[in-house]
Amino acid sequence: MLLSAIQIILLLVQLLLAGLAGYLLLLTVAAWYASRKKSVLTSEQKNRFLILIPAHNEEQLLPELLTNLRQLAYPKSQYSVHVVADNCTDRTAEIARQEGAVAHERTNDAQRGKGYALQWLLGQLQEANEPHDAVLILDADSIVSSNFLQVMDARLARGERVIQAYYAVRNPDQSWSVSLRYAALALLHYLRPSGRMVLGGSMGLKGNGMVFVADILQRHEWSASVTEDIEFHMTLILDGERVMFAPNAVVEAEMPQTLSGSQTQNSRWEQGRLEMARHYIPKLLRGSRAAVKKGEYGRAYLLFDAVMEHIIPPFSLLMGMSGLALIAALILFGITYITASVNNLIIINVAMGSFIIIGQIIYVFYGLYLVKAPAAIYKALLYAPFLVFWKIWLYIKVMFGKGTDEWVRTERNDG
Repeated sequence: MLLSAIQIILLLVQLLLAGLAGYLLLLTVAAWYASRKKSVLTSEQKNRFLILIPAHNEEQLLPELLTNLRQLAYPKSQYSVHVVADNCTDRTAEIARQEGAVAHERTNDAQRGKGYALQWLLGQLQEANEPHDAVLILDADSIVSSNFLQVMDARLARGERVIQAYYAVRNPDQSWSVSLRYAALALLHYLRPSGRMVLGGSMGLKGNGMVFVADILQRHEWSASVTEDIEFHMTLILDGERVMFAPNAVVEAEMPQTLSGSQTQNSRWEQGRLEMARHYIPKLLRGSRAAVKKGEYGRAYLLFDAVMEHIIPPFSLLMGMSGLALIAALILFGITYITASVNNLIIINVAMGSFIIIGQIIYVFYGLYLVKAPAAIYKALLYAPFLVFWKIWLYIKVMFGKGTDEWVRTERNDG
């Protein structure tokens, strides 16, 4: 009786995991279709861009980005660069000016964070009324592909209003931690968006490499929450907008070389994700249901897909839970085999546990294949169990502890 109850509980857990893993497989199949159907974008139009860079004590890495932006394959008269040096105690503003950017200095001890910095800078630029067609937001520790504005210009020309570039990791072979972050972003920032574009979903905003037509940021105030990009994305899709994916425009950013170096950043993200899920899932579900009643099935899917992105946990957690479920099924199978009481339910447990794991393996390896990941990334997967345990510990801390929304500069390899 006890074993039967355990098997039923395990099956219910596995059904939940299978639903999450199955959705990732659906996006994987759709991404495969997208990879077979690539289009070339060209445009004679030359949109004018404002490039905004929020920076907090970034005197080390900012010069490389500003040099990178001067080398873009795009008319120099058609873009200007604005750096907001937010609560800085170093030479960020001075260096920005030396490198040819417009520096805006902000000091506000009560409102600290990237969201506040962007909110303030956008307000300053609206007052200045500098002519522009679109706004690009970049992190100060990044570089972009030389074709970046060309790609965005062509997409704007065909009517796209909000566009997210492929946000990847610089120097992914620095350490196994950085390599695993590269793998994670390949799945989260490339495979899933590729699938969503095929199915009619919204790419989402990733905080770096985001382009908006001018009226979007005039109509909607930028969020100042911990996860300002997620909240702004929710505002947009609930207002009828859809974020498109530009895989051939690439922005790469520096990442911490160790897990401990990224702890504050990850805690902030996970805390923000939980808050966004609690606040927006009910709104998205209501919107999706209303769209179904109106026969607007494309919009219903777009909102439902946003719900799934909130529900699906960080992949390391999903894999960790799936692994534990499979181990539990195998232990139960061993017990029932020894006692000669193997039944159909335990066979289903083992089969479903195996399916869930295999599905996630396919998802990982196809995502790495899509981005042409270097060999070092595949080798780093051997360290994945360490990441799983660390992420579980971190998630428990976030759920039962207290996070921070303070903009603390992430430790990076910048000298």
